[in-house]
Amino acid sequence: MVDGAHLDRLDAFLDEHALEAIWLARSNSFAWLTRASNVVDVGSEVGVAAAGYDGSSLEVLTANNELERFREEELPGDVTVDAFDWWEGSLAEAVADRSPTPAGADFEVPGLRRVDVSSLRRPLTAADVDLSREVGGAAAAAVESACRGLTPETTEREASALLHRNLVGAGFTVPCVLIGGAERARRHRHVTPQPTPIGEYAVVTAGVERYGLYDSITRIVAFDPPDWLEARHAVASRVHATALAASRAAGRSGGTAGEVFDAIREAYDDLGHPGEWRNHHQGGAAGFAMREWIAAPDSTLAVRLPMTFAWNPTLPGAKSEETVLVTDDGCEVLTRTGEWPTSRFEAVGYDAEIPLSGVLLR
Repeated sequence: MVDGAHLDRLDAFLDEHALEAIWLARSNSFAWLTRASNVVDVGSEVGVAAAGYDGSSLEVLTANNELERFREEELPGDVTVDAFDWWEGSLAEAVADRSPTPAGADFEVPGLRRVDVSSLRRPLTAADVDLSREVGGAAAAAVESACRGLTPETTEREASALLHRNLVGAGFTVPCVLIGGAERARRHRHVTPQPTPIGEYAVVTAGVERYGLYDSITRIVAFDPPDWLEARHAVASRVHATALAASRAAGRSGGTAGEVFDAIREAYDDLGHPGEWRNHHQGGAAGFAMREWIAAPDSTLAVRLPMTFAWNPTLPGAKSEETVLVTDDGCEVLTRTGEWPTSRFEAVGYDAEIPLSGVLLR
């Protein structure tokens, strides 16, 4: 069902920019507005349908060969779906032919103004939050089930296949899977799967999407862990807890992503790992993108609540990553099943302890 709060934001956008209509065809914006997917080719940023809104009605435009699928499987019955003949031209040309003017679009359309609506996706609405809880729990269950199926002899690519099977079976698209076994996880931060047995332990990461909402989740499963693994994971988890506490503080005070980054950098310093932040980005806001933004030094992007965050601090061979809903009232880990080892980790410089996943010993 279309979220009325999303339409309210579009109404304000149309008024602010003096537009008669707006068309959204980029996959995350289309999903934000319709709760549906317009993706056929995952390599394309623009999907096979565009959602148009004129301040009073919502219409989806697609090619004739997609029409019945959108009506039957993708969209609720109260959304009008129209089609153009695929051989007559492109989606952009069809939008240009049908749209009132002046109008905007989030993709290149002849005669229409190119607009960026990503800021409208932040903060999350009440309906977004409810759906985020459903998506986060399902993602965690699929990832944890796959992790329990691993052995030291499982190769990283076999682990990736198992993870994909679980997640796709649960209704997710899976744009990112990283599997690092003992040999490679300590050397690389983005460990793309290779035909290497995972060995003593594995760092398993997935970035997934359902209903347009993205979750990022990392789990560590160990069979014969090195002596340093638990300690490094604890440091990464304390930095993670700090990032979450700082996100809440910044959101409540009107602060910025740069302020959260400063807290992350100081946490690494205080925990004995100065400069570690330089070796990998630390994550940021999630929602309707894998990262709506990534925190960096001096970033002036506003932190707005409620919002999901996917912070991912690392040390060599260790990583802490969850999708967490941050509100004025606190931090709620969404990628949680209650069936994985979990500990409360103290934030550095904040009066906060956050429950985050630990290492599963097999």
